[in-house]
Amino acid sequence: MKLDWPMMAMVFWTFIMLVTIFLNRVRSVRTGRVPARYFKTLQGEAPDDIVKGTRHFANLFEMPVLFYAACLFSLQMEMHSRLLFGLAWLFVACRIAHSLIHLGYNKVTHRLAIFFLSNIALFAIWARIALFVYRR
Repeated sequence: MKLDWPMMAMVFWTFIMLVTIFLNRVRSVRTGRVPARYFKTLQGEAPDDIVKGTRHFANLFEMPVLFYAACLFSLQMEMHSRLLFGLAWLFVACRIAHSLIHLGYNKVTHRLAIFFLSNIALFAIWARIALFVYRR
């Protein structure tokens, strides 16, 4: 069980978030909620949903980078296991849930719990990889 599909799912989710945030930005400029010049430098006042979306999209390029590296490493080393596969899908599911919570109702305790679980899954993936490398 390879990690190619979980990795692609995470990539496609990132693009879905890109389009969602872009459309929200366009709508906010068209309705006059945010001046277009705000997006030139992201300086000044903006509604919470715009700031939150910008921050969330940046967050999709923080911890997920370690996920992509782990997936590529496991594919290169031909590491295939149900455990890695399950952990990878757990990470992706948690990141999708994190997005929906953050950009939705945004209850911090819920967001923190799902973020923590995603990082535990990611750590477990890397621990499994480290064990594989050690045994070689």
